[in-house]
Amino acid sequence: MKTTAYEVTEELSGRRLDVAVTLLEPHLTRSRVQKLIQEGLILVDGTARKANYRVRPGEVLQVTIPPAKPLSLEPQPLKLDILYEDRELLVINKPKGMVVHPAAGHNDGTLVNALLHYCHDLSGIGGKMRPGIVHRLDKDTSGVLVVAKNDHAHLHLARQFKEQSVVREYVAIVHGKMSTLRGSINAAIARHPRDRKKMAVVPAGKGRPAVTHFTVLEQFANYTYVLLRLETGRTHQIRVHLASLGHPVAGDTVYGYKRQHFNLNGQALHAYKLGFLHPKSEQYMEFTSNPPEEFLNLLNELRKLKNEKN
Repeated sequence: MKTTAYEVTEELSGRRLDVAVTLLEPHLTRSRVQKLIQEGLILVDGTARKANYRVRPGEVLQVTIPPAKPLSLEPQPLKLDILYEDRELLVINKPKGMVVHPAAGHNDGTLVNALLHYCHDLSGIGGKMRPGIVHRLDKDTSGVLVVAKNDHAHLHLARQFKEQSVVREYVAIVHGKMSTLRGSINAAIARHPRDRKKMAVVPAGKGRPAVTHFTVLEQFANYTYVLLRLETGRTHQIRVHLASLGHPVAGDTVYGYKRQHFNLNGQALHAYKLGFLHPKSEQYMEFTSNPPEEFLNLLNELRKLKNEKN
């Protein structure tokens, strides 16, 4: 149990209690801070206050953070769509809606839980909670993902990702009609200054360099079907970059529109292709997978509407 005391400065004066604590403890999300306040673990001059309490200069905020509850890593017999397997690695077609590894709010039902049930020889370099995981896809992003079965394979694949030699192509359906048929988005990405769960485009030097190349595959009245190739691999890179152009991914309520015209369960973004050198043979391998049914249904609906107007 860790307890830290902070004196409210003029800079924090007038801010909501939950906002002030989030600024003081940037590793905590605002929702996490609000829960701590509800549990009486954040006090103002020794008194419990509500999250919307406005702090004043000189007040002392006492923040108590309980130890994290250990996450379980139970093997679970979940279905895996295996595209390729040998002694070194597994290539998985991750379904939409599946979290890659256990984290707060997702203790089970993850890809790691499924992998532990399927095989027992996963790389341990990723840590106890991420065995075999070399890279990840967002929960609602489907597509090709490689898993390392041993430490040699993990190090070899991780080096390729770091050197940006891995071929990573995605397809997405985005809002709006893109005016440029081909181009690159070169914009640094960093943690959002106010919402710690989100990422944001920032000035060069303020974040990590990020480059996304795009090619328009098909255009509709209010949407565009686009192919994207990652040069770098930052958190939420494609979603943030496309939103910065004014073309957020359809179904993405975090970086796009809260109200969606089509009833989608998460963003229409699919990791279509993954290419890399095999860690043992050094031979180039490339894997592709088709987008999920929901994605294809939306694409067909847009094509149908386009044909009706023509």
